[in-house]
Amino acid sequence: MRKYFLTGLLVLVPLVITAWVLMLIISTLDQSLLFVPAAWQPRELFGMDVPGVGAVLTLAIVFLTGLLTNNLVGGYIVRLGDRIMKRIPVVSSLYGSVKQVSDTLFSSSGNAFRTPVLIPYPHADSYTIAFLTGAPGGDVKNHLVGDYVSVYVPTTPNPTSGFFLMMERSKVVELNMSVDAALKHIVSMGVVAPE
Repeated sequence: MRKYFLTGLLVLVPLVITAWVLMLIISTLDQSLLFVPAAWQPRELFGMDVPGVGAVLTLAIVFLTGLLTNNLVGGYIVRLGDRIMKRIPVVSSLYGSVKQVSDTLFSSSGNAFRTPVLIPYPHADSYTIAFLTGAPGGDVKNHLVGDYVSVYVPTTPNPTSGFFLMMERSKVVELNMSVDAALKHIVSMGVVAPE
């Protein structure tokens, strides 16, 4: 009986968690319908709520924004908007920080989180998987002797929290694996080993 119960858990737990995460994402994206006039909302048009309409609307808005800003006029409008946001007191520091992080993470030319590495952590005799995020800069670089790189060490099982470290490049070993494989290995606490 225990064997059947465990087999059932192994089948159902991934399905339930996947469905729960998808429902959470869709319900969050559906919040964009709050900005649509009441007469155009699915409840008024169809007589009931239709899950996913807001998600489709959000994805369409993101796509159209990218399409419109990827030309000369759109680029000018984005730069103008950036200048305006950077002149508003309080908003400027928050907007500037978020913009810098998002530009780094989502830029196709950037290297942030594209290279899994093996580093000694938390001490010299144990190792963990981390992600190369760049190199130290500014005044920090002036106080480091040698060649250093910046790495992000995600925690298990939640990789969105973690530690930021600056390490000597000689102690960092680049791994021949994809970011997805490295994240699966971290999230699964080493149970799902990379091929």
